[in-house]
Amino acid sequence: MPDPFTFDLVSPEKLLLSENVEMVVVPGVEGDFGVLIGHSPLISELRPGVIDTYTDNKVEERIFVAGGFAEVTGERCTVLAEEAMPVEDIDAAKAETRIAVAREALVEANNDLTRAKAQAALAVGEAMVAACVTSA
Repeated sequence: MPDPFTFDLVSPEKLLLSENVEMVVVPGVEGDFGVLIGHSPLISELRPGVIDTYTDNKVEERIFVAGGFAEVTGERCTVLAEEAMPVEDIDAAKAETRIAVAREALVEANNDLTRAKAQAALAVGEAMVAACVTSA
C-alpha cells in the first residue's frame, strides 16, 4: 500500500477538498496521469474530466472538473479547477442542455474568441455527460 500524500482541490470560490490520499488520477490535456507520493514535480493544464482519488487501493472520490491546472510535487498534488463537483451531483439533463446551448453558440459564433468559448463549453458539457455514463 503506497504512503499517503496531500491532495488539495481548489475552485475560484474556496478550498473544496484537502485530504490524504494514496493516489490521484487527474485528466491532463495530454492524457490522464496518476500521482503517487514521490512523483516528479510538474504543472499540467487540465481538460474537462474526472479526478479519481484512491485510498486502500479503491476509488474513494470521483470529482468532475471543467478544466484548470494541476501542480504536483513529491509530497502533494494541488488542482486549481475552473469548476468542480462530485460526479454524483451532475444532472445529466442539465449537462445535455449545456451541450445544446454550446452547439447553438458555436453555430452563431462570428469570431475566433466566441468560437473558442463555445467549443470549450461544448467540451465541458460532453465530459459531464460522459462522467454520468461511466459512473452509472
